[in-house]
Amino acid sequence: MEATISSGTTQNPGVPDAFAHPRGLFCNRTLNLRSIEAIGYDMDYTLVHYHVELWEERAYAYVRQGLAARGWPVEDLVFDPSLVIQGLVVDTETGNVVKANRFGYIKRAFHGTRALSYSELRDTYRRSLVDLHDRRWRFMNTLFSISEAGIYLQLVDLLDAGKLPERLGYDDLYRTVRETLDAAHIEGLLKAEILANPERFVEADPEVPLALLDQKMAGKKVLLITNSDWDYAAPIMEHAFDPYLPGEMTWRDLFSLAIVGARKPAFFNESAPAFEVVGDAGELRRVRGPLEEGRAYVGGHAALVEASLGVRGDQILYVGDHVFSDVRVSKQLNRWRTALVLRAVEDEIEAMDGFAPQQERLTRLMERKERLEAYASALRLERQRNAEGYGPRTDRDPDELQARFEEVRETLVQLDAEISPLAKASGRLVNENWGPLLRAGNDKSLLASQMESSADIYTARVSNFLHYTPFVYLRSRRGSLPHDDATPQDGGLEAAAEDLGIEDFGDGSAAE
Repeated sequence: MEATISSGTTQNPGVPDAFAHPRGLFCNRTLNLRSIEAIGYDMDYTLVHYHVELWEERAYAYVRQGLAARGWPVEDLVFDPSLVIQGLVVDTETGNVVKANRFGYIKRAFHGTRALSYSELRDTYRRSLVDLHDRRWRFMNTLFSISEAGIYLQLVDLLDAGKLPERLGYDDLYRTVRETLDAAHIEGLLKAEILANPERFVEADPEVPLALLDQKMAGKKVLLITNSDWDYAAPIMEHAFDPYLPGEMTWRDLFSLAIVGARKPAFFNESAPAFEVVGDAGELRRVRGPLEEGRAYVGGHAALVEASLGVRGDQILYVGDHVFSDVRVSKQLNRWRTALVLRAVEDEIEAMDGFAPQQERLTRLMERKERLEAYASALRLERQRNAEGYGPRTDRDPDELQARFEEVRETLVQLDAEISPLAKASGRLVNENWGPLLRAGNDKSLLASQMESSADIYTARVSNFLHYTPFVYLRSRRGSLPHDDATPQDGGLEAAAEDLGIEDFGDGSAAE
């Protein structure tokens, strides 16, 4: 039977839903897709998604196997997919994994598999900010980091208990885990397992080929730029794309250029030679001139791609899942436009939507708390000025003011008892240990700030382009500042007083 492309939607495929939620394209900086001449894509976790827990469990198993070969007692360790999430930071000085906000302040931390208490967190990091330029901090910015950080925390427990046969510091331990994981990838153990049974590992998405075909037919040059080698990329792309393409069309026909072994991030600022992939056997032939459209290559570099296609800078959109190697470097060094694929956005939006009624109640309670706190502060200041005899004063007795202050404080205690379970539930959305990926308390997480500064747009999956068409004009929202929603404090104090049934707020006559 001839393979066909399906829109994957229940609506008329000729009228895509341009504002599907959470299948949206979210815009940090205005992007007119009509002005984009070429769109480049990473492969792993961008064009091709994997069943994350299965992939990472197998990666974890290979790390554990490598450590067992060193004589480490790791046979009883079990992969825990909820222990860590993307966007955390490994502190190799303390053996902790931490979650930081956009300013680098650490809001949550685990030492080994144990969460640090508030006092431990304060004592450990009162003088420390996460600085990703310091090699003490290792940023977990992709899904590939989950197995690595998870087993690291479990090994910290073993190290602290004196059960490892080698004398190591926390940084030595991290480097050992990293080297063991790299060895598993270099030897091709995990990729060989995936190639043997791609149906088990690859998450099918029939809409991705249609999204790219729309872009191609709209006159855009579609590019594959991946670090994976040809022997892995070709069969995976064939598995993920070819069954959903029309007629005799294959994944190769979609791409103006297919570049494997790209060596990102070096691809964007170094001048590596390019080799054409020739024939079914994948033989390589050195390329001396420009790259030819319709061909596949190993290596090369960004400037060569620009020169070969006659496009450059902001005429190119690059789409990938790695904050640094895909979007930050291509933007900073080449001024390409950028899109970050962050699959967890879907889960986060759905969790937030489900929590919306509780969040609305929490917001109302916090607004009331802020008014009462402001009122309590005003009472303290009034009492202080009356007692010390300076500044504008009233004729109210300090003892009366103290009694009212205690009344407000008791109300605040009761209010905190209502707020606490809601705030705790909000902080545990998506992941019990770490909460939402893109938030750290009320602030943006470090990952969110990295994404905001590097990615012009972000989305959960490439197939979301299908719902917007290749001609969409994506406009960023007006940026907000804390003072945008500010309200007069006096009104807040009066509202707080009324909340307590106090009708004579501010009625005391001034003494001077």
